[in-house]
This record gives sequence, C-alpha cells and structure tokens, in this order.
Amino acid sequence: MITYWGNPRPDGSGGRTFDDPVSIPARWQERQELTYDSKGQQIVSRAVVFVDQDLDVGGYLYNGVSVEEDPTALTGAWEIKNFSKIANMGRTQHERKAVL
Repeated sequence: MITYWGNPRPDGSGGRTFDDPVSIPARWQERQELTYDSKGQQIVSRAVVFVDQDLDVGGYLYNGVSVEEDPTALTGAWEIKNFSKIANMGRTQHERKAVL
C-alpha cells in the first residue's frame, strides 16, 4: 500500500494544502530515469508508481501507510511530477503511471 495526498491547492501563504491522506494499492519502483514533468521540462525520476486510479500532478505519494496531514513534512513522500493514463488496444483497461 502507498499513501496518496491529492487535490493540491494554494493555501494563501505560499504553500499548498491537500486532501486527507488515503491508502491505495500500487506497485512502487525505485528507479531513476530521464523523463519529463507535466510542463515538458526534462527531469530524472526518483520512482515510478503504477496505480489503479487517476492521480493529481502536484499531489504526493509515500511508499507505505501514513496519517500525516502535510506530505511535505514527511521524509520519503515525493511530489507527483507527471501522470499518464494509457488505454490498452481494446480500451478495456488502462495503465496509470505516476512519475516522482
């Protein structure tokens, strides 16, 4: 299980707030690869996480279960830099991948 903080939004003082953390099933792969963030800038990923639901770019993921309200205060929680959803040939299933 991983922990996900979604729906990032400005808090009015330069930071962000998030929805409450939720635990979701996922496959977390620690791997560095040259890729792109959601703005098209080239980055080196920290991890790639495969999930079964859509996630918000700018949200956070943590490999484990946490009840911490602020993911930016949690060591090992990483920001979602890019998210992709690709349908299979029959459009019956999707591969969802978050790049951290």
